[in-house]
Amino acid sequence: MATITVSAGARLHVGFQNLSLARERLYGGIGLGLAEPRVTVTAEPASGVETDDPLVREYAERAAAVLDVPGVAIELEERLPRHVGLGSGTQLALSILTATARAHGRDPRVRERAPAMGRGGRSGIGVATFEDGGFVVDAGHPTSRFTTDPPAEGDWTVPPVVARHDLPPEWRFLVVVPDADPGRNGEEEDASMRAVVERADPAIADEIAGVVTRTLLPAAAEGRLEAFGEAIAEIGRKNGAWYADAQGGVFRPPAGELVEALEACPVLTGVGQSSWGPVVYGVTDAAHADEAAGAARNAIADRGLDGDVILARAGTDGAQIGGSDPATE
Repeated sequence: MATITVSAGARLHVGFQNLSLARERLYGGIGLGLAEPRVTVTAEPASGVETDDPLVREYAERAAAVLDVPGVAIELEERLPRHVGLGSGTQLALSILTATARAHGRDPRVRERAPAMGRGGRSGIGVATFEDGGFVVDAGHPTSRFTTDPPAEGDWTVPPVVARHDLPPEWRFLVVVPDADPGRNGEEEDASMRAVVERADPAIADEIAGVVTRTLLPAAAEGRLEAFGEAIAEIGRKNGAWYADAQGGVFRPPAGELVEALEACPVLTGVGQSSWGPVVYGVTDAAHADEAAGAARNAIADRGLDGDVILARAGTDGAQIGGSDPATE
């Protein structure tokens, strides 16, 4: 009996292109996959769902139902920190879906089945980076399908990718994970997003569109680090203006203090908050990565915080699958 291993990198979520119901498309995620940290699961076919982890069980039961298979024995070998802005839920859910499918000789058809796993309802970045890695911009959803509430769970398709670029291998993303309250998720996130969308200024979306088309996409395509960093920082701040009332500022505490400190670091650009935080990120190159990491450790210590500092390469491919035979579905 083959053991299937699926390993997927985290993702950073820079922001959305639009949160106003006054524009034709809503959301439209901007983000990128990371090579590390990672979530890794191993799976074998089974007659029921076998696991000791409650969250893994929830996703494995969904996967078995979606795939119409009897079950899976699954173990979580590496985990991403939950609800900090690294996309842990999507990467875990899709890893379990893929491992379960491969264990039974099935094609996971990740993009098609992600909604049934409860993923891809707003941003398509996590699904896209699971599939292919890279820096990604997605198309969002037609605003006509959305009120201030999203469609019922599973009643959506994952937004298509409209731009994807591999980022230069010498770039390094500084990822700071402070020991702080988790970011919003579940019903709390839904309520917060509803409040934001109800009053979002459409002029901000128009400003973001200009940054995306005139600065961000050309910089990503040409591998210009400074221009790329300036663009993602600007997009992050403009998104923060939408979220200010919901999270207590352009960046949530304590992310705002860390952003301010890291913006002063001369070897860092593109400093911002991923999703609801508290993860803070920035971009540098391999030659200056240690200096950037030192600045981050000092910023955490100076504010009396604990936390982790990670230097990550951009992901250049999707999830890694080991031990699987070609799918037969």
